[in-house]
Amino acid sequence: MSNYLTQKNLLPTAILLLFLSATGLYLYFFTSLAVVWSGFIAMMVFYGVIFFVGSYAANHRKVTDATDVMLAGRSIPLFIAVFTMSATWVGGGYINGTAEYTATAGLVWVQAPWGYAMSLIIGGLFFARKMRRYEFKTMLDPLTQRFGKRMAAVLFLPALSGEIFWTAAILTALGTTFATVLGLDTAPAIVISAIIAIAYTAIGGLWSVAFTDVIQLFLLLLGLFLVLPFALDTVGGWEFAWSAYQEKYGAAASFLPTHEALGSYYWNWWDVALLLMFGGIPWQVYFQRVLASKDEKTAVRLSLFAGLICLIAAVPAVIIGIIGAVADWEGMNLVAPEPAAVLPYVAQYLTEPWVATIALGAIAAAVMSSVDSSILSASSMAGWNIYKPLINPNLSSENLAKVIKSCIWIIGIAATLLALNINSIYELWFLCSDFVYCLLFPPLVCALFDPKANVYGAMAGFGVAFVLRFGGGDPTLGIPILIDYPMIEDGVVLFPFRTLAMTAGLLSIIIVSRLTQTWAPAKELQMPMD
Repeated sequence: MSNYLTQKNLLPTAILLLFLSATGLYLYFFTSLAVVWSGFIAMMVFYGVIFFVGSYAANHRKVTDATDVMLAGRSIPLFIAVFTMSATWVGGGYINGTAEYTATAGLVWVQAPWGYAMSLIIGGLFFARKMRRYEFKTMLDPLTQRFGKRMAAVLFLPALSGEIFWTAAILTALGTTFATVLGLDTAPAIVISAIIAIAYTAIGGLWSVAFTDVIQLFLLLLGLFLVLPFALDTVGGWEFAWSAYQEKYGAAASFLPTHEALGSYYWNWWDVALLLMFGGIPWQVYFQRVLASKDEKTAVRLSLFAGLICLIAAVPAVIIGIIGAVADWEGMNLVAPEPAAVLPYVAQYLTEPWVATIALGAIAAAVMSSVDSSILSASSMAGWNIYKPLINPNLSSENLAKVIKSCIWIIGIAATLLALNINSIYELWFLCSDFVYCLLFPPLVCALFDPKANVYGAMAGFGVAFVLRFGGGDPTLGIPILIDYPMIEDGVVLFPFRTLAMTAGLLSIIIVSRLTQTWAPAKELQMPMD
């Protein structure tokens, strides 16, 4: 047993710690950065523990074939399933983005926490049971059966972009946190964290991800709630902070949408709300946990429990955002934080140093728990739904596992490069569900619930939704407005064109499928063959 631990678990962890130590020596001798070394050492220990647990899970569970890598052998119990689902959604983008928009836009625009929580609940009530019953391996499996492998490959593109954007957003959250709390540059913080998450994910697949998520979620909740009493005491207590926040934002200091708070953005608010609730469903990162559950009941329950935990985890992030909005930064001789750095700023400057270090670990935990899950999800689809059916249909399960592990590195590096070139965490986080809501939600619904849906309907729905969605432009990606929608202000379309695109795509699939049954009869869902 001792040899097993030494050779298969302690040795990779020791190599990792040597790498981090070398990084520390480089920072000390060859840079002029004012690194907070106590925090840096604490992070070395944290990363060492996470990597050890991830590699232990991989060797303990004997991850050998594709089902082990993607779905942990379909044997994840409810307790671990709830933790890994919750930890996946409550990522760096979730907590940092929530604090960012609470501080800069008012509570009325903090929609993502409750929107994504609702998506888990809706997914559990209407989607999880059927997906688990058919024993699919990925979210794209029912799309492949209904519409064919080539159409599934097209639908893979919005799924892939969503996962990459999600990963980039949460890596950026970690980079801004490291820069604020540890005095590091953003770029090396992003790169180091990405390498570690990619490495243990490639080694152990879903078992490594699930085991590490248990530790990461616990540390996340501990760190965030620990910050609150110290930060609130610094700004004069909760009553003062809330009163000042209400005075600053007025009607916008409420989660409820009103014309007074939103003005001309009222319908845009509803567009975003629907986007988050339904655009949070068609994610492989969600269905991977559903499909890895022991049975249908576990799949449903883990979705409902995870939705509740997501709401609880958002509470400290919202309060920290309120504190960041009302803190007298100038009076403390500090420059007000950039929007994306509100949460780490509060942790660093309004608490004790040891609290800031624990909070940093909490944010790092949130990031790692989401990065590994998202990368694994995209890689699973790339290997199972793209590489095997289109390139090498005779690929064995063991070799497919190797392909998936290679994809983990490729997709992880792509997300890391994107993270090095973005600014707002919340905008990119929001954009993740935008594409999947418009382009992926309609075909998924029809594949599961419309017995007449066929490939021509899917092609028509995708085309209609694509034109209507991208015709509205996107300032984050620099795409100009191409369709003259109503309610355009300051270069932004306030008309709910995303929901229009989704609805039009859904109706196009239903109508065109029925008009083309003679040429392309609908196919029934079946238990997939390995």
